[in-house]
Amino acid sequence: MKQTIAYQGEPGAYSHLACVENYPDMEPLPCYSFEEAFGAVADGKAARAMIPVENTLAGRVADIHYLLPESHLRIEAEKFLPIHHFLMAAKGASLETIKRAHSHVMALGQCRLALHRLGIKAAHAQDTAGAAKMIAEKNNAEDAAVASKLAAEIYDLDVLAENIEDASHNATRFLVMSRDADIPAYEKDKAYVTSFVFRVRNIPAALYKAMGGFATNGVNMTKLESYQLGGSFTATRFYADVAAHPNEYALKLAMEELAFFSTEIKILGTYEADPFRLRAVADTQAECTNDSL
Repeated sequence: MKQTIAYQGEPGAYSHLACVENYPDMEPLPCYSFEEAFGAVADGKAARAMIPVENTLAGRVADIHYLLPESHLRIEAEKFLPIHHFLMAAKGASLETIKRAHSHVMALGQCRLALHRLGIKAAHAQDTAGAAKMIAEKNNAEDAAVASKLAAEIYDLDVLAENIEDASHNATRFLVMSRDADIPAYEKDKAYVTSFVFRVRNIPAALYKAMGGFATNGVNMTKLESYQLGGSFTATRFYADVAAHPNEYALKLAMEELAFFSTEIKILGTYEADPFRLRAVADTQAECTNDSL
């Protein structure tokens, strides 16, 4: 019997595609909400959950950082999915007959220039895969959907145009969550990411002082985001990613200093850096080198 991996959205969603591409031997489980996807893993209905946390164009996914610490799950891995949008419609439709393209507002925004060139109006839908499903049900020649190629296959739609996204660097980062992911053994030739949340003490310059340990110990913090707790303007929690493993002495020292200025620290997981991340870092370093020449 196949293990199950949960995701939020309709079949054919980009989260579904991330499951298929990264865990082809697992059975994808569509869930109505992120809470349901987290709950499926917590309750044992699924072994893992594929959760989107940020997009290179749209920024962070709303509510995820609230849900991560409360899910009591751990981050097992990170996966990056380049986003390629496809224009799809019912059999018999063509670019000449299509008047409207339905999709999630972010997907439509990412294809704004392409749709304008094709003379197609944007129509908002709840999500990309749901739009594809709706177009299959409408079965007319004037309406199309913007969604993944997987959605076109699932709902038996014809692809009228491929890769219509306006930006070639559009990608989404996913976190793979499980109930009891172990911290991988440290190996010097591998790159790691450690994710955690924390709250600083209510003293002047607490955040500045808490971050000082990472700077002085040479630990690269790749992400730091804040969000309010419980609707309060005074209760702030921070989410952070650092490019290090807990067994590295530098990170141990940095975390000790963080603890001195914090009231709460919760490690969400340590995992190997995805090759996509490493390529992006290498490309950025190469650009900086070229700019300095």
